[in-house]
Amino acid sequence: MVMINKFFYLIEKILRWFLERICKVSITENKLQALIEFVKFGVIGLSNTLISYLIYVLALFGFQSVNIFPKIDYLIAQVIGFILSVLWSFYWNNIYVFKEEEKKRNWFQALIKTYISYAFTGLFLNSLLSMFWVEILHWSKMVSPIINLLVSVPLNFIMNKFWAFKSR
Repeated sequence: MVMINKFFYLIEKILRWFLERICKVSITENKLQALIEFVKFGVIGLSNTLISYLIYVLALFGFQSVNIFPKIDYLIAQVIGFILSVLWSFYWNNIYVFKEEEKKRNWFQALIKTYISYAFTGLFLNSLLSMFWVEILHWSKMVSPIINLLVSVPLNFIMNKFWAFKSR
């Protein structure tokens, strides 16, 4: 945890330095904190995406090696990756991005809301998009989850910030 705290502290310092020294931008503390929150969400999202994709690929290869579910193997692999990666994302976002000082948040309720928000983008929307890329455009099963990120990441941030992790 200490290493991660130092990592996010370093990110904050670099971002502050970049805006003030390089961009010569004067930004209020509230706006800076909102930007830092978005960057932290992005960093955690990147790790979440890597974990989800790794789990997806491992499950896909596993299904293909034993020839299970050959027509929908990529969809089942996506669900497995989703379940495990959302849990990962919730844990880190709860601690480092949308943290609460006074512990007002009901963590179980936030977890359920996180799964619902990620289910919309990570399961429903990504499944529809994956079927479009794979079945209609005949693109690679390995590439479709990466393309889906262009839509799902911005939606996930908005839904998490203003709904899942929002306090009462």
